[in-house]
Amino acid sequence: MSHHNSRNKEIKVLTKNNSIMKTTINKSKKLLLVILMLAIVVPLQAQMSNTNDDSYITINGVVKNKQNKKKIEYANVSVKGTNIGTVTNEDGEFTLKIKSVLHAESVVVSHVGYASSQIALTGNDMDNVKIWLTPQNNLLNEVIVRAGEARQLVQSAINNIPSNYEARRCLLTGFYRETAQKRSRYINISEGVINIYKTAYGERSVKDDRVQVFKGRKLLSDRAGDTLAVRLLGGPTLSVYTDAVKNPDVLLDNESLSYYIFKMENPIYIGHRLQYVISFAPQVTLPYALFYGRLYIDRESLAFTRIELSLDMSDRNKATQAILRKKPYGVIFKPQELSFLIDYKERDGIMSLSYIRNETKFKCDWKKKLFSTGYTVVSEMVVTDQVDEGVKGIPYKVSFNTEDSFTDKVKAFTDDNFWGAYNIIAPTETLDKAVNKLKKQHKE
Repeated sequence: MSHHNSRNKEIKVLTKNNSIMKTTINKSKKLLLVILMLAIVVPLQAQMSNTNDDSYITINGVVKNKQNKKKIEYANVSVKGTNIGTVTNEDGEFTLKIKSVLHAESVVVSHVGYASSQIALTGNDMDNVKIWLTPQNNLLNEVIVRAGEARQLVQSAINNIPSNYEARRCLLTGFYRETAQKRSRYINISEGVINIYKTAYGERSVKDDRVQVFKGRKLLSDRAGDTLAVRLLGGPTLSVYTDAVKNPDVLLDNESLSYYIFKMENPIYIGHRLQYVISFAPQVTLPYALFYGRLYIDRESLAFTRIELSLDMSDRNKATQAILRKKPYGVIFKPQELSFLIDYKERDGIMSLSYIRNETKFKCDWKKKLFSTGYTVVSEMVVTDQVDEGVKGIPYKVSFNTEDSFTDKVKAFTDDNFWGAYNIIAPTETLDKAVNKLKKQHKE
């Protein structure tokens, strides 16, 4: 719904697709705006490397800091020697399903700032596994970088993209989840298994990349006024347009680099490999909002391993232009935060996309209403498998349509065994509680 409900005077969530917003400046530079919460569910006849017909073993557990015993969120959990994996949730928990035919021997767990850890597999299901990661101290004397070289390092990493990342087209399988909260209460929980077709990274283009949803499910609040009628950023196509290494319109091209000032920060480990950490901030004023953030670059290969972006909120009008595409009449939109996290992982010397998270926070006021309402929209996608051989593109006619809505196209939560052998991001305790509350609401 895109109109204002004068009786409820509440915001309604519209999960329609956004197109990429383009701002003309100098050489018609594009400002990345990513597509929101859309999908089209089409039966997929081939290319799915993870099927429900395969027998599999399941490993579930929690990842913790060995020193302070705290749970570690967003740790990478993967089967050694493969692209099969997932990430831990906000409670540090994970569930990983491995096809029995793989005869996998171990699982590797890694996170920024920690030494990686391995657990041996038994060939049978493993429950309540505890994995301890040891923090790695920064070794400043191992990294000698002179002042002014931060920008040069970033440029070198860009030049190395063709040799450090996939040189052929590939098909990724991913798990995608989006949630919307009104204050602290969940009003939308939707998730799905997606296919992502990517051309070679050396092309530095996403024009032929496609996303398709294989299966999905949703839970929406039935309360009056609990549907947001604003169009925001996020959605399954984060895996295409927010892949900053492949899509130069995000940040990593010569024109965009000139807009920022770069600074060397303390180095850090990811697994057993030392990373340069380079922060960046806007150094010019443009008609649109720029980003603050950090780039993590592997010391040995000069590959981007992690990218953190936060939109500059100092100018509310520019921030609103970046985040908001449409709202009901009478709503005052107040942007609070827009952030992205993009992770890549290495296998056999080649980097590939691993995890993307987008979080948007904002407030909405109705005219003549005393208090504003705060919303948080989170989209996250983890790559759970990858195929490099015999890959065919996803036809345009079965890929996402700009007029389709993710929540309109997926089924309701009815089957507890819905995911079968597919790997997912384990739900948090709070998410489990929210699902139960929304299920009860629908029954009532």
